[in-house]
Amino acid sequence: MHATVLAPSILAGDHANLASSAQSVESLGIPWIHLDIMDGHFVPNLTFGPQTVAALRKISGLFFDTHLMLDEPQRYIEPFAKAGSNLISIHIEPVYDHTSTLARIRELGCQNGIVLNPGTPAEAIEPLLDKVDLVLVMTVQPGFGGQPFRRDMLPKIARIARWREERGLTFRLEVDGGIDLKTGPECRAAGVDTFVAGTSFFGASDKAAVAKTFAGW
Repeated sequence: MHATVLAPSILAGDHANLASSAQSVESLGIPWIHLDIMDGHFVPNLTFGPQTVAALRKISGLFFDTHLMLDEPQRYIEPFAKAGSNLISIHIEPVYDHTSTLARIRELGCQNGIVLNPGTPAEAIEPLLDKVDLVLVMTVQPGFGGQPFRRDMLPKIARIARWREERGLTFRLEVDGGIDLKTGPECRAAGVDTFVAGTSFFGASDKAAVAKTFAGW
């Protein structure tokens, strides 16, 4: 299993000063940050686009874990790659050519990921497991932060982790939604190695302690 990675979600940071939020992550020695890109169609919320990512890249050396919650992610791969994303994840649910889009992400020099919503069975992404660097299992319905963790996702996570082991694959297994110091260990036990934490990180009075706890799993 991969070493544990914490990817604080900047969606829960200070939107009036995203640079400061990113720098607070970097100052703690946390290597990743999670960037939620929402289009108001695939999910009922809007966040930011490639220009914001590019602006953050100018002031940050963090690994940009960019999660596209878009109806047509294939149209935006290149702008987000050029903006400085290190990994770009796309959802399985919209209808488009997932395989070619994942290949294109790698062609542009980024790692790739496939994402599935709570209502989507693990089998939907099974044919793509040997083509990805990361699988992201949403443990809330995407669109808004602060939702409670769905424990009924744990069997799905464990199934994907089992497929990874059985097939000798090396993709990271990430969770996003309601992840904190209580729910994180349950996910780690199911096979997760990469944790997106929004409210539980940026809302913590002692972010360093939170980071240290995640790193110890």
